[in-house]
Amino acid sequence: MSTISTPVVSLRPVVLPAPGRGEDLQVRVSAPATGDALPIIVFSHGFGSSMTEYEPLAGYWAAHGFVVIQPTHLDSTTLAVTPDDPRYPDIWRIRIADLRRVLDQLDHIERSVPGLAGRLDRSRIAVAGHSWGGQTASTLLGARVLDAGGVPGEDLSDPRIKAGVLLATTGTGGADLSPFAAEHFPFMSPDFAAMTKPALIVAGDKDQSALSVRGPDWFVDPYLLSPGPKSLLTLFGAEHSLGGILGRAVTSTTDESPERVALIQQLTWAYLRSALYPADPSWAEASAELTTGTHPLGRIEAK
Repeated sequence: MSTISTPVVSLRPVVLPAPGRGEDLQVRVSAPATGDALPIIVFSHGFGSSMTEYEPLAGYWAAHGFVVIQPTHLDSTTLAVTPDDPRYPDIWRIRIADLRRVLDQLDHIERSVPGLAGRLDRSRIAVAGHSWGGQTASTLLGARVLDAGGVPGEDLSDPRIKAGVLLATTGTGGADLSPFAAEHFPFMSPDFAAMTKPALIVAGDKDQSALSVRGPDWFVDPYLLSPGPKSLLTLFGAEHSLGGILGRAVTSTTDESPERVALIQQLTWAYLRSALYPADPSWAEASAELTTGTHPLGRIEAK
């Protein structure tokens, strides 16, 4: 597995026109300063976060050859969209539209970032997300949202997306939701049966969510309930921030672990390298020790 990193150019905000959204979409773009035919990761943040966070992931991925694009969704605390806003009930749909808008406006993004034009490989695009961002990202991989009657909603998958990484992504809804979540987040009812694209699911075995009446196994649903090919990385001792993937200055991290974050950096990068470049051995090399059950930080299984 390559350990060579390159200087990174990061620019924010890049503003994408978004008619009908209420305000234009702001994104952060992080890219290697050198190199061509660069693969792309579109990243969806968790509830309340923004494009300014998740530097441990975005910075690492960019330093190792990916262009990382991070939109700021309407639920970000930086935008102050309240539940009284008429857009609020549809924020989950607008989140998905934000990711698709990024893909639709790659030309605009290239022109907006000095030195980036002509350097993107649009045939190799992945999606990633943390928490609510994981559910948002999962829809582009084929997951659907069940309505109140348990019927899967529309197919919002995107053929431009080849693979994904879902970090601390919520599981099934219905009876598994807490009363608060059922009242305020009825869209948190994913169906993973059609999530057919390759994905790495990352879950912490100490991630106890107030949104579910279940335990940390709730976050394994995206792996168990979706068809292969999928891989599952279970992190020992990890809570919802997975050791601090939002960044060092983020106070919501309850389980700070630089070693865990470093492992996530390396494994997510290796997974996407091999998913987008099937001949690349990075994933096989990086995951080998964790498939034996002897690694102190976690284990990997696949189907």
